[in-house]
Amino acid sequence: MKRVLKNDGSFILNIKERVVNGERQTYVLELILKMKEQGWLWTEEYIWHKKNCYPGKWHNRFRDAWERCLHFTKQKKFSMYQESVMVPVGDWAQVRLNHLSETDKIRDTSKVGSGFGKNISRWIDREYVYPSNVLYLATECGNKNHSAVFPKEIPEWFIKLFTREEDVVLDPFIGSGTTAIACIELKRHFIGIELNDKYYQVAKNRISEFEFEHETKRPLKIKRLPILNEQ
Repeated sequence: MKRVLKNDGSFILNIKERVVNGERQTYVLELILKMKEQGWLWTEEYIWHKKNCYPGKWHNRFRDAWERCLHFTKQKKFSMYQESVMVPVGDWAQVRLNHLSETDKIRDTSKVGSGFGKNISRWIDREYVYPSNVLYLATECGNKNHSAVFPKEIPEWFIKLFTREEDVVLDPFIGSGTTAIACIELKRHFIGIELNDKYYQVAKNRISEFEFEHETKRPLKIKRLPILNEQ
């Protein structure tokens, strides 16, 4: 990934620590440290909050309602188009912005020493604002014949944030083709790689059906990688 990524590109990894024998595993933290050793910058961490995760509990924990989306880059300056993911300001502004205090009209620095500062008056007359790093998205209801499907809104959000039309998006674990579908809709090129022949066929058929329904003619670049040896 580091070799083929453009210098101003981004690598997003959706991952979550499993529980084994009642204990959370540490492989995500170990992975981050190993990638830093390899030269990656761990630029940001986004959280996917699953609004409709499966109900239930266990004797020593509650249900998982979030997953990590780790953001890695090769350099501090990278392509990012924040305006493409702005969200409506929300109803709270109608009341809050009508009653501004004196500190609301200046850049009020956080009292806890975090370095964060805010000027509430700058939100007046704004229709859209920048989102947080928490993505409130429902899980995928249909499994698309795959055991670990995420909603199309996840790749859509990151594709819009870090790429422009006609850019190339690489998904090395194409699975059921969700990222490819998002690329087609957003007018990006995609390259998908899949080791499992069953999922390869699922992705290929799903993408072909989508292209036929929407009369698109995007190049299909999904290939199954053969297992060359046991190592």
